[in-house]
Amino acid sequence: MGRGAQAGLAGAGGREVNVDWQAVGDELDAFGCARIAALLTPGDCALLAGAYDDADLFRSRIVMERHGFGRGEYQYFRYPLPDLVRELRDAMYAPLAAIANRWNTAQGIGERYPARHDEYLARCHAAGQVRPTPLLLRYGAGDYNCLHQDLYGEHVFPLQAAFLLSRPGVDFTGGEFVLTEQRPRMQSRAEVVPLAQGDCVIFPVHHRPVNGTRGVYRVNMRHGVSRLRSGRRHTLGIIFHDAM
Repeated sequence: MGRGAQAGLAGAGGREVNVDWQAVGDELDAFGCARIAALLTPGDCALLAGAYDDADLFRSRIVMERHGFGRGEYQYFRYPLPDLVRELRDAMYAPLAAIANRWNTAQGIGERYPARHDEYLARCHAAGQVRPTPLLLRYGAGDYNCLHQDLYGEHVFPLQAAFLLSRPGVDFTGGEFVLTEQRPRMQSRAEVVPLAQGDCVIFPVHHRPVNGTRGVYRVNMRHGVSRLRSGRRHTLGIIFHDAM
């Protein structure tokens, strides 16, 4: 799929949402992140957030404070993924792979990503990365997520997505999505992305190319969530590579 294409992403009940992937690529190039508004319906969000307490859907649960990751918790889905999570992961992969391949070309990185997600997962699985990485995160008052990168093995797809499932100002306050960009020989730049319920933010896993006066250079990226002031916040995270 080319940079200028628009495509539908299937949601619950076969619903189609048009995404301008050229605009997404342009925002990623300019700012290191891109927001897609209202990609999930309130019903989708309620369905996913409510799934958090269904232990049969998940392979592991992480309490962040125990590992120094912050405060709050998250759970990794097991295979087979819930239909909506699988549909989103598969449908978003192809246009993001086109952006990722363009970025690798700009950075002189030889790896290229296949157009189909199942072909890329086969590459991960052949290297021993067989555990699914989509996850649900839950934060309460006072919780936060430290700045980090989601690296799980040799194969790392360079873009990922997060969906806000809760309503800012209603279900919770605080808890902003934060992205930092560590530039060579310069101070780090922070980006705070305002999200409404159902919005998606796409951002780099670990680095991205930036055009400078002497050509393209690479900047290191980290992401996290600021402290919740009140309430409860649920997020769906979609990572396209699997884990060891």
